[in-house]
Formats: sequence, C-alpha cells, structure tokens
Amino acid sequence: MLLAACASPSSAPSTVLRWGGDAEGGAPFVEADPADPARVRGFDVEIVEQLARGLGRTPQFVQVAWANIEQSVERGDFALGLSGLEDRPELRERYAVSLPYFEFREVLAVRPADTTRYHTLGDLAGKRVATLGATQAYRLLLDAQRADGVVPVSYDDDVHPYTDLLEGRVDAVLLDHVIAERALKRTPGFVIQPGTIAVGHYVAVFAKRNTALRDSADAILRAGLRDGTLAAMFRRWGVWDAQQAAYQQRLLSDSAGVARGRPVVAGATTVFSYLPALTRAAGITLGISFAAMLLAVLLGVGIAAGRVYGNAATRMLLSGYVEVVRGTPVLLQLFVLYYGLSAFIALPALLAAIIGLGLNYAAYESEIYRSALLAIPRAQLEAGRTLGLSEWQIFRLIRAPQALRLALAPMTNDFVALLKDSSLVSVITVVELTKQTAIYATNIGSWFVPGLLCAAMYLAMSLPLSRMARALEARWSVR
Repeated sequence: MLLAACASPSSAPSTVLRWGGDAEGGAPFVEADPADPARVRGFDVEIVEQLARGLGRTPQFVQVAWANIEQSVERGDFALGLSGLEDRPELRERYAVSLPYFEFREVLAVRPADTTRYHTLGDLAGKRVATLGATQAYRLLLDAQRADGVVPVSYDDDVHPYTDLLEGRVDAVLLDHVIAERALKRTPGFVIQPGTIAVGHYVAVFAKRNTALRDSADAILRAGLRDGTLAAMFRRWGVWDAQQAAYQQRLLSDSAGVARGRPVVAGATTVFSYLPALTRAAGITLGISFAAMLLAVLLGVGIAAGRVYGNAATRMLLSGYVEVVRGTPVLLQLFVLYYGLSAFIALPALLAAIIGLGLNYAAYESEIYRSALLAIPRAQLEAGRTLGLSEWQIFRLIRAPQALRLALAPMTNDFVALLKDSSLVSVITVVELTKQTAIYATNIGSWFVPGLLCAAMYLAMSLPLSRMARALEARWSVR
C-alpha cells in the first residue's frame, strides 16, 4: 500500500486521467462530498469527468494546494489542473492552457452602510480592500494601490475576507462573483455591488509538452458547449446566468479569439520588478521579528523570575502557561488570537502577529532564563546573603549578569527561529517575505528564482545577528 502510494505518477495506468485540484477551495469548484468525504464534487469535477469519458479514461483526483497546481502539472504529478484557475498572460507563456470554459466577474462586496459610497476601486482610495493572494483581483488591487492609494489585504482563503468585512477590519472585498455569491449565502450581512470591476476566465492547465492532451480536451469542451452539457453543469451548480450564456455563444462563434483567451491583467514577471515588493516584505519580517522578540524577552524574564522566586500558586500558574503554549501549534495560537477573539477585540493584523509570536516565544525564552538562573552556583548566592545583600541586589549584581552570559547563545538561536517562524503570520493577512515570495512564485510559475531570493534575504538578515551574538559571547565570556 505504502509503496503504491509513493509510486511515480508516470507509473499510473494509461486508462487513468490524474487531475489536480484543491478541495479546500470548496463548492462550486471542488469540494469534499458531504455524503462521502473521500470523494469530491463541483462543476470542475464534472468537467473533468466529461473529459475523462471523452478520452476513455477514469478520473483520479489528486489534492494539491491551489497555489501549487500549475507547478505540480509541470512536474508531472498529474495530467491537468482544474480548480477555478484563472486565465492570465504569464500562465499561457509557461503552460498549455485549455479554452476558457467559464467567464467570471470581479465584483466588490461592501457593508450595507457603504453601498452608496463604494462602487469602483477609485472610490476606495486609502481604504483596505481584501482579496485572495496571487489572483487577478490581487493584481487589480496592486494597480489600484499605485493609481489611487488603495490598500490591498491578501488572504489565503475566501472565508475570512468576508467575515473581516463584517467586523470592520477591511472596507471592501474584491473577488469573483461566484465566490462572492457563495460567501453571501454562508455569511449574510454584506452587499455585492452590481457593477463589474473586471472580467476573467477559468481554464484547465496542462504541461507545456502536453499540447496533444490539451487539444483533445478542447475538442471535448467544444462538444459540451454545442450539446448543452456545460450549460447543464453550470445550472446544477447555480452559476448559470445571461452573461455566461452570451459568453458560451461567443465561444462557439469565435473559437480562434475567445477560445485562446484574452486575459485582462498582466503581472510583472521579472526579478527586478519584484525586488521592491520583496524588500518591503523583508522589512515587515524584520520589524515583526524584532518587536515580537522584545516582547518575548520581557515576558520571558518575568515568567522565569516568577517561577524561580514566586510562591507555589504563581509557579503553578506560570508553569501551566509555558506548557500550554509550548504544547500547541503557533499557527493555532495566531488563528485564535486574530479570528477567535475578534468578537471581543479586533486586533490589527500586524499587532496580532507581534503579540502572537511574542507570547509563543516568551514561553521558550522563560525556560532559557530559568535554566540560566538555576545554573548559578548556590555558593555565590549564599555568599551574597552573608554579605548582607538583599535578594534583589543578589539578582541584579550576581545572578542576572552571569545568567545573561549563559542565555545569550540560545537567545540568539531563538531569534533566528522566530525570524523564520514569522512566515506563519501570512495566515492572518500580513504580507511578509515568505508570503510575498509565494505570490511571486505563483505569478511566474516557478519557485526556483523566488526561493533563492527569499533564502538570500533571510540569510542576509540572520547571519549578522549570529555574528553579533558570537562577538558578544566572546566579549562577555568568563576568563
């Protein structure tokens, strides 16, 4: 069983059509079937089933993160990717792309009180507008940021943009009308503005070398257009409307033009065009890391002192905090702090990131300091008491200076670890270095150059810290 699961995709029988999608994206694209979670359903699932029938194969679903679908296709993990993938110029440069089988509209969602104020992106100058990262909507917001001062807020899922809209954390959401209408059913309370900000198309993606399979898929899709199969699918999933009917008519009458797509937004694809964004993101990473480490050190010292000098109740309370924080994932703690507590206090994302990482690392720092304090020989403490020094004087003059020397090296290691763990704050909409790199990698379809740049930036930030710590250790070492 294990060997079969680990087998290369190329070893799969030719009667199987392996395809990749992201069930986390949910209906109507791809979602786990509530009746049988081992199966998936959605209009993209039905499209693949139609393609498989036309090819005489059996479809086999492969779960993959939405942002990685295209690169997994190129690696050969599966034959095609299909999960609400958006047509765009850079996608066509690197992959074989099917005819655009669905036309979507980018629409604004706002709070009811703002329906008369916000109709276009130009109306949202200086306002926070949420969307999914590495999408057409995100690139539109970047353009609006340069033109009108709109503040893009990137999310990893399409649920929290709308909940944050209702809670006042953002002023609007820009996403596909399919996603917006689904969210309105799930989370009522906002309004979808009737205007269309831009138009885009969903496509299936194949490896560049696999144009023959792409052409066969296009022929099957055109047949589905002619006999109404695609229209029936979209009706079943509630995404059929007059615009889609008109678009399918254009597809049938203009296969050379529309069928090969006319993407509306071009993204920057060169290293130099992304360097300013990566540099800004690196600055955010450094800022979060320094602020969180300062908080962790201050809290860690207090916790360590409380566990060494406090009474039994204080020691038990602080020990419980340390064990709970160290025994649960930092990602979960960030989610609880930002989303779970939003009904009581709506923390800004940057502040929540600093507090979340600071509280987490405070538990680890406290153990370093407590161990360092306990490592000071008891004879030195007794000598201080014999000389008539108070406990505070013993701590300040004897124990703390020596403990600091012992704690310096592990403190530095923790700071470097925190610098890397700061990448987790992207889940609460902070676009730091790793998140910006992921957006870059998604747009160009490769992690090689973005990954090297990201690694170089992390090294440039962490190596000086390590050198500084070693210098301090050498200076403060007991001779």
